[in-house]
This record gives sequence, C-alpha cells and structure tokens, in this order.
Amino acid sequence: MTDALLEIHRSVLGSMTRGPKAFARRAETEAEDFPGVDLDDDTFSKRLTDESDGLRSLWEHRLTAWDFEEQAAWTTAPPRTDERRAETYGRLGFEEGVCKALTAAAAVSKKPGHTTITAEFTPWYTRERAAERAFYWTAYEKRLRDKGWSSEAIAGLDEASRAVVERLTDPEQEALRQARGLVVGYVQSGKTANFTGVTAKAIDSGYRLVIILGGTLNLLRKQTQRRLDMELIGQENILRGVDVDDLDSLVGIDYVGDDEEWPQFVSHGARPSTRGRFDIERLTTRDRDYQSLFQGIRGIEFDKRERRLPLYDPRNLHQVDARVMVVKKNKSVLDKLIRDLKQVRGLLGELPALIIDDESDQASVNTTNPKKWESDRPNRTAINSRIGELLKLLPRAQYVGYTATPFANVFIDPSDSEDIFPRDFLISLPRPDGYMGVQDFHDLDSSVPHSERTYANSRAKAHVRGIYSPDERDDASMQEAMDTFVLTGAMKLYRAAHGVPDGPFRHHTMLVHESVRKDDHAELAARLNTMWHQAGYSTSSTGHTRLAGLFERDVRQVSLALAADLPAPSSYDELRPYVSQACSRIRKGGSPVVIVNGDSDRYFNQLDLDFDRQPHVWKILVGGTKLSRGFTVEGLTVTYYRRTTQQADTLMQMGRWFGFRPGYRDLVRLYISRAENLTKASKSTVDLYEAFEAICLDEESFRDQLTQYAELVDGKPLVTPKEIPPLVSQHLPWLKPSSRVKMYNARIEEIARPGHHIEPTAHPTNRAHLAHNTKLWLPLLKGLSAPETFTSHDEKSGKEHHLTARITSVSHAELMGVLEHLEWWNHAPFLPHLRFLRELSKKPHLIDDWLLLTPYYTGRGDSASVLGSVPLALSRRERRRVHIFGFISDFKHRPTAKRIARAIGPTSDPVTERHSRDRRGAVLLYPVIEEDPSAIVRNGEVAPESVAMVFSLVPPASAVGAGRPPITFSTIDKSRSDAAIVDMNG
Repeated sequence: MTDALLEIHRSVLGSMTRGPKAFARRAETEAEDFPGVDLDDDTFSKRLTDESDGLRSLWEHRLTAWDFEEQAAWTTAPPRTDERRAETYGRLGFEEGVCKALTAAAAVSKKPGHTTITAEFTPWYTRERAAERAFYWTAYEKRLRDKGWSSEAIAGLDEASRAVVERLTDPEQEALRQARGLVVGYVQSGKTANFTGVTAKAIDSGYRLVIILGGTLNLLRKQTQRRLDMELIGQENILRGVDVDDLDSLVGIDYVGDDEEWPQFVSHGARPSTRGRFDIERLTTRDRDYQSLFQGIRGIEFDKRERRLPLYDPRNLHQVDARVMVVKKNKSVLDKLIRDLKQVRGLLGELPALIIDDESDQASVNTTNPKKWESDRPNRTAINSRIGELLKLLPRAQYVGYTATPFANVFIDPSDSEDIFPRDFLISLPRPDGYMGVQDFHDLDSSVPHSERTYANSRAKAHVRGIYSPDERDDASMQEAMDTFVLTGAMKLYRAAHGVPDGPFRHHTMLVHESVRKDDHAELAARLNTMWHQAGYSTSSTGHTRLAGLFERDVRQVSLALAADLPAPSSYDELRPYVSQACSRIRKGGSPVVIVNGDSDRYFNQLDLDFDRQPHVWKILVGGTKLSRGFTVEGLTVTYYRRTTQQADTLMQMGRWFGFRPGYRDLVRLYISRAENLTKASKSTVDLYEAFEAICLDEESFRDQLTQYAELVDGKPLVTPKEIPPLVSQHLPWLKPSSRVKMYNARIEEIARPGHHIEPTAHPTNRAHLAHNTKLWLPLLKGLSAPETFTSHDEKSGKEHHLTARITSVSHAELMGVLEHLEWWNHAPFLPHLRFLRELSKKPHLIDDWLLLTPYYTGRGDSASVLGSVPLALSRRERRRVHIFGFISDFKHRPTAKRIARAIGPTSDPVTERHSRDRRGAVLLYPVIEEDPSAIVRNGEVAPESVAMVFSLVPPASAVGAGRPPITFSTIDKSRSDAAIVDMNG
C-alpha cells in the first residue's frame, strides 16, 4: 500500500535542489494526486516520533544534508549550527510545533567537517548538475545507509567528496586542465569510503576512465577491488548480462558462489544501460590485476555517438560506458597499462580520466633521499615515473592522492613538486565517530596530575603498557601481552554470548613488531610459539592463576571504568570457559603465530590473511614494514611494539592500533618501549611512546594549521597549497628538504591572529638561557595582586571551570620589552607572531594593555619564590620532542583568556567581566619546572635557571583593525613567484 504522505514529502524535498523553500504550498500541489491525504501538522509531528517511520528517516536525511552543506548559496549561516537550522525552518515555513518535532527527530550536528586548502578554481559542479546525474552516487549512498551509516556520516561524506570533485576539471569543458590534489585522512580511518564517493560522483558527472592505484601488494589491491565492486560497481556490472540461474555461465565470475556477502553487493535493479544510464566496465577483477587486454586495445576504446564531436562533448560523454580499474603499484603492471594507452590514437586527448592514488605516500613519491629509502629507492622512483607518464598520456587526467601521513608525501621531498605536488587543493578529513586515534592512547593536554590518573580519566593508563626493560628478550612483558590477547579474546566471546552482536568480534589479532629483519621475525615467532605452549592455557593451574591475576588488576578494572554498559564477568571463574574457547580459536590450524614479512603475495595467500573472505582470523602476527603500509589488521586488540626508528613516517604508519574498535575499545592494549627516566637515559635510548606521541602531535598540529588558515577572506584563500610546506616547516624545525640545493620558495613573514591563542613551545633547555628569561619576566610580576578566581563554562561538557590566579596589568611596551629579548631553543615558530606584535606597537590606538595571569593553585601543588618574588605556583609540563613542550596553557584556562581579550562573548562571571575590555590582551604565564621540586626548591626559593617561564598570549580581538592579513608570505625567488620549490643553484 502506498504511503501517500511519505510520497508527497519525498517528491517535495526532491525538488529542493537549491536549498529549503516554502513547503506547504508545494505539498498541497503534490497532494492533488492523492485525494484525502492528511497534511495536518499534528499528523506530521506525530509520525516524526516513530523512529521506524520512513517519513522521519526522510527528514532526518534531508535536514542533516542541509546542516552540512558547505558554502550554501541559500544561506550565510555557518554549517552545522543552530543558526543554519533556524534559517532552514524559516524557509520551509513550519510552525513551532513542527520545528520542535523535527529537531527531536534530527538534532543539529555540531561535529566538525572537512578542511579545504585550495587554489582558485572555476566552479562547475553545481548542486543542480550533481542532482541531475547522481545514479551511482545514489546507489552508493543507499548502500551506506543499509550498512548502518548515520545521516551525519553520510552528509559529511557527501560534502567531503563533493569538495574533491568540484575542484577537478569540468569533464565537459574544451580547455585542457589537470588538477592535482591530496586528501589527508587518519591511519585506518575509512579513506576508502571517501574515494569511493569521489569515484561515484566523478563517473556520474562524466569521467570515463578511473584508475585506482591500490597498494603494492595484490592482497591490498584485491581488498580495494572488492570494496569498490561491492559498494559501487554492483552485481549487474559484474555479471554483465549473465543469467544468474545458468550455473555454467557463472563459472569464473567473481564472488558468485565463493563470497558469502555476494547477496549484499549493491544491486541497480537491472543493467544500468537498460535503464537509460551507463554501465561500468571493470578492466580489473578481484583475482586479476591489469593485464594486456585480451582483445587488443578495444577494451579501452570508446564508441562516440557523434563521431564529428569530441568525446568530452555532453552528447557523447554521457552515452558511453565508464571504465574502472584497480591497479597494483607495480612497475610491470603499470607498463602494460601505459603500453595499451599509447595505442589509442587521438582519443586520449578527449578522455576525461581520474587517477586515485591510495596510500600516496607509498611508492608514488619520487624519493631522492638515499639514507631514508636506500633499500627500495629504485622501485619508488620507478612508480613515480609511471604516474608521471600516465599524466602525460592523459592530458585530461586529474590526480588525487590519499594518505594518512602527509609528511611522508610531497611535504618532505620538495623534488616532487613538479609531478604530484597537490598544487590545486588539500582536503583534511575529520576524525570519524568511533575511531581510536592518537588521542585515545595519550593524555594530551590533560590537567590531571599523574598521581591522580585512573583508568577512567587517563587514556594512557587505560590502554598503554610500557616496556621498560632494555633487554631485547623481555619475556615478562611479552608473556603479559600474550595473556592479555587471550583474556581479551575471551571477553569478546563472553560479550557475544551475552547479547552483544558478534559481528565486531569476527577477527581477533595481536601484532608483534620488533625488527624489520626477516631472520629476526623467524626467531621471534619461534620464541612466541614456545611461550604459547609453555603458558599453561589449557591445563596448568599456574597459567590460570596468572590469567586470573591479570584479569582482576587490569582487564576487568579497565572495562568497568570504560565499558560499564557492556556485559562483563564478575570473576575469572565466570570467564574461564571462554578462555578455553579463545585458545581453541587462536591455535586453530596449528600455530597461533603467523609471520607476515613476505615481499610477494604468495606469503599472504599461504597465510589465509584475507580478512574479507576468511570467517575468522584469530592469530598473533609477527612482521615488519609489510604490516605498516595499507595492510588493515582486522580485530587488532593487542599490539607489542618495541622497534626503534628515527623515521617519522615509519612511526606513523606503524600505528596499526589506530582504527575502529566497536564493542571492544576498552580491551585495546598497546605495549610499547619506554625509557624509564629519559633525562638520565643514554642518548641511544629512545622512548618510543614519547617519540610516537611527538609525531602524532605534529600531525594534529598540521591539521589545526589547515583549519586555522582554511577560511576565505574577500572570497580568496588565506593559504594556497604551494604555501603549505613552509607553514609546516615553521612548526616542525627538524623537517628539512631532502636536497640541500632546493628549498621552499614561500616563507612565512607574519601571522596576525587577534583573539587567537599564541603558544610558542620551543623554550630553551640551556640553564643560562632559562635564567635569562626568568629574570626578564620578574619585573612584570612585581605588581601581582592577591589571587582572584575566574569562572568559565564549557559548552561541550556543561561543566564549570575555575582559574585562581594572581594578576597584573602591563603595558604593551613592557611586554614587548620581554618578548623581544627572550632566548629560544628555536625562535622560528614565534617570530611571525612577534612581527605582528611589533606592528601593534606602531598603532597604540589598537591596544591599551595586557592582563597577565599566573595560576595560583590553592590546596595543592608546589610554589616558590624566584629571586625574592612573590610565591609563584610551579606547574609541570612535558617536552614532547626533547626540546619542545607538548602544550602550554591549560585548556580550562583558555576561555578566560579569550574573554579578557574580547575574543568570545560575555560570560556570567563578574570577575572575568570586570577585567575584560576592548584593546586589552591576555597573557597566561606558567612558571614550569621539569625536575622533582624536592630537589630544586630550598627554603621556599627556586633558582631562576630551574624554571622555564612558558606563556600563552591572546592579542586583543579589537586589533583586527590593524589591517594586517592573517598570514603573510614572502617569495624567496621573486622571478618565480608561482613555483613552490626553487633550486638555489639555479
């Protein structure tokens, strides 16, 4: 039976391609075809309360899409805000009751969207054009909804994939143009979903050849091929007219009969070409990479309906099938493709093509640093040259790279700027829901003292277990990690048996990584096998006693703190039957340990590590770099990682413990090398956990920088892609160009961000320099008042935060007298900000003074005088990169500083409001000690060389009148202002 009201609403909403419009009149017109339908607001509102009602789902999808729409022509309200939603309701013309019902059905999402750094481009991918041809995108969107994706997740993907496609060249345009961009996601965070969405929209809009470069192993290529086949290409394009009831004709066709998920592959209802659409022809299959075409070049020729017109003419373009291939990054494979393309005469110049480079930091980059990639430099250079050749053969080809580690890409090696440098755009994807990333293994910005951290308030305490032993054969920590693997497997089985769906627990794995040498892997695997058989998991009371102790002090306690809503055994005795089941699964097939270090696919084929096709993989994996490049270790729960490396990208890519852990986040454990006392450790000792945190913090800092400079001013971007490398290198001084004769052509001169926090972190380590800086600050502290308490409100948590601080007002000249003479470990990050503050000195009408606040901790903490000063509260901060502090200001103090500088709106706190005014800046000053206070505080005094006076500045928001652009670059080689890289010998 037809749901008339649903059909009316679906039709009306479907017509609103240019944003929301008055609904009632359009609904009444549509209702003429449905006599007697009830359009009453009460009926509509009541149906919105039923979560299973299709009408509610329809509105949830549409409202969320409008909430997320970037740069919407119909509104100036920012996306994902109450203001945007209020305007939506106003344009729809709904009464208050309906608006309340709609908000209850679809709350406004406040989650951040993607960030785009872009060069100027010509808009062509309008909403109307996208809606007119959205066949494959619509099918993909439906597939994601069927998988359980939320409306928020789909709307976010819709906008992020649109941002990519609209910056490609219009496939119908006559002029040749190649766009080159980069999409930055997170390690194991679902980047494939984005490029599948980009592929769908690109072929819908007219791109007729899509080449996806999918890893350097066939297993990885097959994973990508299957994902694309299942979620986009679909059953009918795979079968190509074959009768599914004719068993003989199905022989050799992918997935039919040997893939249990084949019925869930997307279906278009019939071959798209029979429905007035176009088919997709696969030039690669699940088991066959690109090969020289069996029927000659005919496989990639296109029949033009109007032969006198070019292929890119709309009268031809939308009548021909699309060709899609998923190709391994392999020299011989790419050579076959290039050879075939060269035989297509005349057509390549007319063919809109898209090259998607998955894991683009691997093999694609033309690495020229022999110390860094000595072992496989020839392969990397070969792949890079083939990509360049493809781009030359296909003058209408667009290149989009995908990576989670941009520093390992074109930002590190400047010699790549002329081939796959993302000169047109860079898009940073938001952290997805349910994702476990660096924030989940480190207590970044935590203000909780170490002595007060628990499993509930410390992510590091809950998930990280340090390996402190210098002995490479640390059997004690290895045994504990293995025991944890067994216990967490048992917990998964317990949860599956007590009402939690067992889908997330299909695979259960442990990763062990100590070396890149294959001989070491064999020895380690033998050691682990011996340890397994001696562990006493089956009959030994000693083994179960050990497991019971670990369960009670670790696994159970963390689960109670982080997953109290999930079923959990009250004792080890209750869990013990599931321990036996877990051990049985792990040792199934013989050994519980699998070595993953092969240079070819035969290793992976022997190991049955195809997580898509194997029903269960419960194993301990031992390996090296092959586990780090695109290889998704499904069900990864325990990681044992003690390899030492000095390479940032190696560290990031080995973060296989990042990913989605539905139903077992609390069970995830990372065992990782720690230096028990880094300040006393030998120079050869590396705290791998801290080193990893440093690289991850650099990544987060990079994303923050992209967000900060992504805004448009007068319709133009603050930063273009070619200006990103110097932006990064300013914040990461240890990043150097790989060639001494090449350097970035752009250089940051000034950063003017009134109302934004400035937090220099590269304070000196030299004791004389520390003493010098402390003495500079002391005269400003003479006027410190008695402590006052400021109150701020955290909108996210709903909590109130309090800052008790001594305060004093200082003039701009007094503050500059300090800032101009400070010593630094590296002055470069602060220098562009200092130049802006100097400019303020020339315009005294823009700034009156600064309120200096230094926290005063009542009832806890240490305090001391410095050279006769008033007692100062001593704070603790950690240097994340040996020399650089990880953070400066306490996040709970930042709102107070911003309000004092009038960077945010009024508060209800009278103390804050009394000190807040225009033309006033704020300084948060933290006297930081890095040693045990008992060793450096004597009779209430601390020496100036034992204190680092670290600070956070918020220039007055009113200083925007300075007329300074937010960021200013200078060009080193002014004769080549468009070049990202310049040769200094040229």
